[in-house]
Amino acid sequence: MRVLGVDPGLTRCGLGVVEGLPGRQLRLVEVGVVRTPPSDDPAERLLTLQTELDEWFARTRPEAVAVERVFASTRNSSIMGVAQASALPLLAAARLGLPVVLHTPSEVKAAVTGNGRADKGQVTRMVTRILTLEQAPRPADAADALALAICHLWRGGSQARLEGEAGGSDRLKDAERAAAKARPNRLAQLHDEHRTAARSAAARASARAGGRVTSTVTTATSSRRNPR
Repeated sequence: MRVLGVDPGLTRCGLGVVEGLPGRQLRLVEVGVVRTPPSDDPAERLLTLQTELDEWFARTRPEAVAVERVFASTRNSSIMGVAQASALPLLAAARLGLPVVLHTPSEVKAAVTGNGRADKGQVTRMVTRILTLEQAPRPADAADALALAICHLWRGGSQARLEGEAGGSDRLKDAERAAAKARPNRLAQLHDEHRTAARSAAARASARAGGRVTSTVTTATSSRRNPR
């Protein structure tokens, strides 16, 4: 079982992939931190993070995703950026049909250290010991991401739960396929309705102006930027 742990954040987003099964030795696959400059536009920062996440999914091929659950706090001025960043791995996992679970910080600390109030230093030391690493993962965001993956493997890695999550993923895929099939027809219907309404409005305006009004119907098209 291979799990990608994500400690979300716009300035620093910790990513860690751990492989193994409950009750067995776990193995580090990859760990790192994605950084974006606070001076950049928030949309550009989110795009950078999304691109990096897509590369991580493609390269490490996780079977499940564990993300830290975000809690709002009036003392945390960066909560909005964290909330925005946490949405990206959820969307990426949904697109790939992967099970994704949110773990609270206290759940992760309790799973890794046995103490739900452990500090970051204790979490880092235990992650280093559990994965038998020669060096502690730095910065703390990287260690937190690995702790999330370990927590998911130990607390939610039973085969029965995975089978239930896989069934949910199959239903999600079926719903996505049905929605994708219906989307073109719905868009065509909306365009027809828009054109009909525009022509009717133009005809009424022309009648009021004595036939001197010429109508122009503009159809908006959307474009998607290619990630850099």
